[in-house]
Amino acid sequence: MAVLTDPISDFLTRFKNCCRAGNEQFKAPYSRIKADIAKILQEEGYIWGYEVISESGHPELKVKARYVDGRPVLTDLKRVSKPGRRVYCGANEMPRVLNGLGIAVISTSKGVMTGATAKRSSLGGEVIAHVW
Repeated sequence: MAVLTDPISDFLTRFKNCCRAGNEQFKAPYSRIKADIAKILQEEGYIWGYEVISESGHPELKVKARYVDGRPVLTDLKRVSKPGRRVYCGANEMPRVLNGLGIAVISTSKGVMTGATAKRSSLGGEVIAHVW
């Protein structure tokens, strides 16, 4: 098994590949931040749900992608902050994704949330990804 330098990017790439291949679900190694991102994706309607399973001793995240009329809800996503270049924004300069049609996933001091929620709470943080 390969050593991952960016597990969040791996999770997002698995999600994008799952939708493009037409698969109903995918599995990824569990971490709390990935579970928080999956929770946001579920609240925003990009996935049906997720669960933590522990079959082989190591916990995994099992995510069920959402489709409408046979087409995935997820059009695309982009990892913004990477291990080599972290991207931060304040509450006043929160990014708008596709003129409000997408969401920005932000890691703040109060946890992982969408850009709109962070702006309402007057919180800034690290921009994890843009999803549309």
